[in-house]
Amino acid sequence: MPFTITVQSALALQARLCGDAPGTSGAMRSLAPLNGRAPMTLAMQSRPAGVLSGNPDRCIGKDGKRAPGRRWRSTQRLARWLVHAGAISLKYSPIQTRGALMPTISELMQNQLLAVLPEQELALWLPDMERVEMPLGEVLYEPGSNVTHVYFPTTTIVSLLYVMENGSSAEIAVVGNEGIVGISLFMGGESTTSRAVVQSAGVGFRINARLLMMEFTRGGPVLHLLLRYTQALITQMGQTAVCNRHHSLDQQLCRWLLLSLDRLQSSDLLMTQELIANMLGVRREGVTEAAGKLQEAGLIKYQRGRISVLDRAGLERRVCECYAVVKHEYDRLLPKRPAT
Repeated sequence: MPFTITVQSALALQARLCGDAPGTSGAMRSLAPLNGRAPMTLAMQSRPAGVLSGNPDRCIGKDGKRAPGRRWRSTQRLARWLVHAGAISLKYSPIQTRGALMPTISELMQNQLLAVLPEQELALWLPDMERVEMPLGEVLYEPGSNVTHVYFPTTTIVSLLYVMENGSSAEIAVVGNEGIVGISLFMGGESTTSRAVVQSAGVGFRINARLLMMEFTRGGPVLHLLLRYTQALITQMGQTAVCNRHHSLDQQLCRWLLLSLDRLQSSDLLMTQELIANMLGVRREGVTEAAGKLQEAGLIKYQRGRISVLDRAGLERRVCECYAVVKHEYDRLLPKRPAT
């Protein structure tokens, strides 16, 4: 896919290019003549290229032998490495691929975690981000499954559920446009004990788990941001357990509705009572009674699988303290401006 490369440091570029060494990407070798003339901008096409083998300090020598380390099998991968080395910067141009446009930075920034990444960092992710439709009820992970992709919801909400041996389940956390689904990957487990199921239909983006791990292990803003998000998510899990044990069902429903609204751009939720019961780990009749109380109080309107929140302030007055604890922790831990 087309991208524009700007040489930021001719010295850094010279130190990392191997000239005409066998296996070095021909597209990137063409940058060598720009040494000494930085900054310089050059439009290029990404295409499958030769394999560059080596680590940040070594590459293929003139004898053609490969040095140990990672392999970059495309111009994009080598460009990604040179960006992190401070030698170049790059900007991708949206093009039509496989019937769909590559996402733009503005689209990715609908997810709040992606929105606070440095723009240059986010630009590196563009070619590998895949836009996905996420219909109601779709299962992203099952307990014990390996994480192959991580998801960044934008207009959808995903519930993390713990499933018992008898098939019953209860929600332990909810993830929307504030976060990421698949934290077990970078916490070292690579598999998850929970089920991830789409609670509210919409759209999100996903990236290959291996690529995200490469960015995570580099350290810097990606590592710090994901760890802070994980701490906020753990707070939500702990508070959910306390709430389910000590607070009334209508208070739990208020908390669940408010957390969902915080992660949507609408005040309407497409949700059946049966699905809500599965999320809260209660009988359907209990949800009917709790929703009826909120509707009688003029706080919500429930009809044919659609919940419309009429009075958010009223929900906030009625909810237990658990909602405020979770919201405060997310606001405290997650930055509102690009992370460093």
